[in-house]
Amino acid sequence: MTLVRPADNQQAPIIIDVEASGFGSGSYPIEIGLAMPANERHCFLIRPAEHWQHWSEEAEKIHKISRQALHEHGLEIQDVAYQLNEILAGLTVYSDAWSHDSSWVYKLFDEAEIYPKFKIETLRKLLTEKQLSLWDATREKIEQEQQTIRHRASADAHVLQLTFLRTQ
Repeated sequence: MTLVRPADNQQAPIIIDVEASGFGSGSYPIEIGLAMPANERHCFLIRPAEHWQHWSEEAEKIHKISRQALHEHGLEIQDVAYQLNEILAGLTVYSDAWSHDSSWVYKLFDEAEIYPKFKIETLRKLLTEKQLSLWDATREKIEQEQQTIRHRASADAHVLQLTFLRTQ
């Protein structure tokens, strides 16, 4: 595995996390969170497309986002895609669940009929063996310190970013 380090002027990698309507086939993104350098965060609730019908009660128990909340407070799919492109144009973002998160992000962009201007990579590309060995215990400790009550995309992305920094 080739290790890729963030640029010297970047204290931490940009982390993306996606909450979805469920697990597996038919699921779609309902919230996208970003943890940017300098402790900046972005979070986007997504109003589902009319034909996005899959919904898992099990997933809702984890993320605690109701369908009603998405319809009342979610942004239009195209608006989320435009904002992500504006924030992330030309950058690489990292996910700890690359296969799931990238498929949901690309589903959003496909529905919006917009091409993403950024790249999603697996966070594992950045991790050294030392970081991997410390990862789970460090993440758990940070979650306790942060007293993370909500399992939400931006909070999860922030915890991942802090874990990356602390395991360096």
